[in-house]
Amino acid sequence: MSPLQHATIAALAEGGALAAADPHHAERREQLEMASAVAAAIDERTPLVVEAGTGVGKTYAYLVPALLSGARTLLSTATKTLQDQLFVRDLPRLRDALGVPVTIALLKGRSSYLCSHRLGLARHDAQLPDRFAVRALARIEAWAQTTVSGDLAELEGLDERSSILPLVTSSRENCLGSDCPQFKGCHVNKARRDAMVADLVVVNHHLFFADVSLRDSGVAELLPSVEVAVFDEAHQLGEAGVQFLGTILGSSQLIDFARDMLGAGLQQARGLLPWPELAAACDRSARDLRLAAVGRLGEVRASLKLRWAERSEDAAFVAGLKQVGEACEAAREALETVSELAPDFVRLAERAARLAALATRFALPAEDGKIRWLDLTAQQARLVESPLDIREAMKEEMQGAPKAWIFTSATLGDDAKLSWFTEGAGLEEATTLRVGSPFDYANHARVYVPRVFAKPGDPGHAIAVADLAGRCARALGGRTFVLTTTLRSLQAVGARLRDVFLAEASAIEVLVQGQGSKRQLMQRFLEAPQAVLVGSQSFWEGIDVPGEALQCVVIDKLPFPPPNDPLVEARVRRLEGEGRNAFTDYFVAEAAISLKQGAGRLIRSESDRGLLVVCDPRMAAMAYGRRLFAALPPMARLERESEAIEWLGVLAAAPLSA
Repeated sequence: MSPLQHATIAALAEGGALAAADPHHAERREQLEMASAVAAAIDERTPLVVEAGTGVGKTYAYLVPALLSGARTLLSTATKTLQDQLFVRDLPRLRDALGVPVTIALLKGRSSYLCSHRLGLARHDAQLPDRFAVRALARIEAWAQTTVSGDLAELEGLDERSSILPLVTSSRENCLGSDCPQFKGCHVNKARRDAMVADLVVVNHHLFFADVSLRDSGVAELLPSVEVAVFDEAHQLGEAGVQFLGTILGSSQLIDFARDMLGAGLQQARGLLPWPELAAACDRSARDLRLAAVGRLGEVRASLKLRWAERSEDAAFVAGLKQVGEACEAAREALETVSELAPDFVRLAERAARLAALATRFALPAEDGKIRWLDLTAQQARLVESPLDIREAMKEEMQGAPKAWIFTSATLGDDAKLSWFTEGAGLEEATTLRVGSPFDYANHARVYVPRVFAKPGDPGHAIAVADLAGRCARALGGRTFVLTTTLRSLQAVGARLRDVFLAEASAIEVLVQGQGSKRQLMQRFLEAPQAVLVGSQSFWEGIDVPGEALQCVVIDKLPFPPPNDPLVEARVRRLEGEGRNAFTDYFVAEAAISLKQGAGRLIRSESDRGLLVVCDPRMAAMAYGRRLFAALPPMARLERESEAIEWLGVLAAAPLSA
């Protein structure tokens, strides 16, 4: 055992530095096992992939050896929430407990920081979207006078979807760089300078891949000097990478460009060019392109993916792309005639040129090894070209100077090699480790899969799910999550539960995703005396409700990937081309991961107890069901609904707080 492993285990063990600093710290065998493996990877500068079950304490298991090693470290997470938690709470606490003189920095993307220059432009913009934007701008202006970091996360209650945010933050396209009049006080540059001199820097996956793709986040300058790179919530790394390594032309990009051009033109060169007409042409081309992408589908309410072949040969779509190119090229030519008046016009001309080039690119066939599709929402259309996975990008990044690469999550695969993650990330040769949860699932948790139940494809399936969830919630007095795999099922289950409880004059409140923000719904769920929350994808992970507030999780059906998704289809074709079984190697593997994530909402502490219900009889009847059961924590299995209701009665009769 190396000196770093000895020091790491001593710090985490009973009577160690962490126990001395925190009376609630307890030695956990699983945490020591993971921490020792991380320390070995740091010593040897090798890649390590660790799946650590709920309750292991994986955050401290990688942070302690990283801090004790003295090695310069990059730490990447999937979410800004965990990023803030690590920087504000975990790292300072550990640094003090271990007594190590480590400097830490937090680095986010441009859109997380106030841009003082654009704030000034927004202040004089008479075309703010709505009264909510006016109020938000007033709050931001007051806060801007006192903030040091410029991190908009400091503003309590600021909606991430606020229409004011694009007006007061910069992007790669509209940043003026050293030509900006506010360059010296730029919050983005200050964050990057702090990161360059820190011993440990906290970033997120999106920022990491934005830099791999665009070299625009500051990570590119940082990474060569880093000796340890840790990726927490690594199960989201692949999708983040595919998103940022791709090429995108979105109607919102065009609309934002048109708005910025109009604002800059009217403020700094009024009367010199027909700004309203130039902006209107770009705006109109964006809206026409979206209409052409939607085609005969009519109204699009939820997010929808279309195969590229479904639109690429359509005359209206081809014409739409041409219109975008012509409008942006006209804007570029006009902007270049006034480029000497202000730096804004130089950047706007560059943006116009990039947008015109993207329109030309999407009019031509896709590059080899890339897949294209259309993302449609009620607000915009996005044309996307991306790789199928992140393996080539990660291999290229890992070819530099030797460093320790640590990847960890609670869900990375359902086999010893963690193939679900390692194959897609090009990490087949990495050391892998699976560390189980220290929680007593066998005694504290049950899983029930009805054998006789409406099949997922049946018209009555959503009603049957709602009725079973309702019976569970009645037995428990609320305290129930219903996780759905589609937005259609979400609405159907939510509506049925509301109708049933209303007809019964029940005290159980039904909360449905979309009624408010995720934070508002969770707050209401915790405050309500009795509640059921119905949520789709965003509630399958990242939700932590320890204790008796949540004791039943109902999943509507097995979370297989949608077979008609263009990216899924391309991955299936590749697997079949390699002579592999796509259903076993892809669909079942993906379902196992998602099922583990959903089930992970149930037991969040050592004393938690609960019931998992999967309303899909295929899990009980089909051969692959054994693999899915094996992927779950070792919960006792119930065969009949009466047993499930009886278990919920036990939980209701003996609350944890009693």
